[in-house]
Amino acid sequence: MSNEILLFCIVFVPVLGSFVLPVIGTFSEKARNLLALLLVAVSLIFSVKLLPIIISGQSITINYPLLMSIDFVLHADMLAIFMAIASSLVGAIIVLYSFGYISHYENRNEYYFMVVLFLGSMMGLIFSGNLIFLFLFWEITSIASWRLIGFFREKAFVLRADKAFLITVFGALIMLIGFVMLYTQTGSFNLLDIKNNLQNNPVSNIVVMLILFGILSKSATLPFHTWLPDAGVAPSPVTALLHAAVLVKIGVYVFARLFISTMTLDVVWHTVVPVIAGASMLVSGAAALKETDLKRIIAYSTISQIGFIFLGLATGNEIGIAGGLLYILMHGLAKGGLFLCAGIVEQNTHTKDITKMGGLGKVMPITLLAFLFCSFSVMGIPPFGGFFSKYLVITGAINNGQMAIAFTFLAGAVLTVLYLLRVISIVFFGELKMSSIKEGSATMLFSVAFLGILSLLGGIFIKYPADVVVSTVQQMMGIIK
Repeated sequence: MSNEILLFCIVFVPVLGSFVLPVIGTFSEKARNLLALLLVAVSLIFSVKLLPIIISGQSITINYPLLMSIDFVLHADMLAIFMAIASSLVGAIIVLYSFGYISHYENRNEYYFMVVLFLGSMMGLIFSGNLIFLFLFWEITSIASWRLIGFFREKAFVLRADKAFLITVFGALIMLIGFVMLYTQTGSFNLLDIKNNLQNNPVSNIVVMLILFGILSKSATLPFHTWLPDAGVAPSPVTALLHAAVLVKIGVYVFARLFISTMTLDVVWHTVVPVIAGASMLVSGAAALKETDLKRIIAYSTISQIGFIFLGLATGNEIGIAGGLLYILMHGLAKGGLFLCAGIVEQNTHTKDITKMGGLGKVMPITLLAFLFCSFSVMGIPPFGGFFSKYLVITGAINNGQMAIAFTFLAGAVLTVLYLLRVISIVFFGELKMSSIKEGSATMLFSVAFLGILSLLGGIFIKYPADVVVSTVQQMMGIIK
């Protein structure tokens, strides 16, 4: 199988296969579930298969001219492959977890359809080499997430799904205006042409502002952050997939793709973006410290940690960018695990209010250990993977001489420790307040345990993901081709 066919399959096997799932689900739920996992696994396996080729310095491009400057372009480089592996890995684990979690709810056919369509669209966005198709896949993820957030169909839940949809779609339309203005400046929607035509000249600040509008709305960053905690009404695997592991990472990926790999930012943005990220990080961290809804706490934590990723990418130096990319991977593993653990807790206690919980570690030892491992990674405690990403991000800011920003994010790191220790203490320790509490199903426990172990092993064997990240950064910054 040629590399081009592999690249094509990474995107279109899950996209097209998702439409088959509801049909198969009418005959066999087990076959539908296994096929959903297989479709996502194809993206993961083929992305891993392309990694040695891409890391050697090669790139793979599929280009089909359509009309004017709207070409269908798929381009695989280190950044795309890194993001594809990180997203499809967590996505596959979440689909496996769903076997147990979603089995007794209605709308299961639609659930698997939308989850796999979302992941396939994420692959399309990641590998898109044309801004119009990037926008198209971006909007498909919005439609899928809208249906998934409103999965339970209660009026209040649907309204929250509508809110998330409206904020992210409005932001995307503003971003599209920025894409059109970029076209008028460069004469092309193709990323490689844009890069060559700009020749390292900074892009217009108006274009940057318009594109950032869409990026920040998708990433649930201040002042567009309110939709993410409200999205906690979705099933826990949805919140893990959309709001911890994949959806909010779309924004930071596009930031890296456009403002590091393709265009050069004016120096002022190396301060403006960290300031916005720092404000978002502190506000959401403080909210997490006061919140009592378990899933809203984790959602606020996601908003806070996204700020660290933006800081790393916006530093513009090799250390900071490497930290930001490593953060995407480590945060996806750990935060996905936290949401899935929250799903086990919620299903068995029938509440999300942490003040009504207590002592659950006595009856949920595997969930407790998984939650601890994932929490330690998010906190940045060595030797967990999150420590190294957080260290590199803050070091990148210090290397820029941005000491005030670095200390602000250190304060945010302390907040992270405080609100996660608060959750652990209230939920899992102390007196057991409920009876007849048990662990989740086998697939659910395997999923959370696997993510917890990966969060630890990612730090112990940090050399391997770090080597991939370093190669990615060097290619992005033009240090190697």
